[in-house]
Amino acid sequence: MKKPPFMIGIAGTHSTGKSTFVSRVAETLEGRGLSVGQIGDLATKARDAGLPILSDHTYESTLWIIAEGMRQEAEALLSSDVVLVDRPVPDALGYLTAALEVSSRRISRERLSELQTIVAAHARRYDLLIITELDHAIPLGPERDTNAIFRLAAGQHVTAVIDQVRPQAIRMTSKNVDEVVAGAVEKAVGNFSKGGC
Repeated sequence: MKKPPFMIGIAGTHSTGKSTFVSRVAETLEGRGLSVGQIGDLATKARDAGLPILSDHTYESTLWIIAEGMRQEAEALLSSDVVLVDRPVPDALGYLTAALEVSSRRISRERLSELQTIVAAHARRYDLLIITELDHAIPLGPERDTNAIFRLAAGQHVTAVIDQVRPQAIRMTSKNVDEVVAGAVEKAVGNFSKGGC
């Protein structure tokens, strides 16, 4: 009997090593014979669809990113042994609450509660959830938002959301990347080496 897919989400503010982590883990897992699906940063697609992102995030753009992320995850789970999600569902809520704080905006309690309920329920779907920590010594990547206040707030809010829904999430810093990559690979491979695969 085939084992169910293993899903890993990596969240955090921009330019903290998420995409590099996904590339490294994917390459290693594929080298071990596992098929890997990847879900990329959906904010660019939201922006291309005409939705506001980053410090302008709204309820609508957040709901779109959450729904599209869940859709792509479900699709990838059909054909992959391991699914790597660069910006899992809780990340979107963290970006929204950071945007609201930085821009001094509000949304209704009902809408916020709706998003919190969806995120809390879906967060259990990730077999492994990782949060990156911001290292100010590492420069921003090319074409990244340069609003340092929002970048810091996004990191804090994403961490706060994940601490609420998955307090056992793994922290990845600029100093323990190799260890976290190795641990993620070990957990994913271990999922398929436990009898019956």
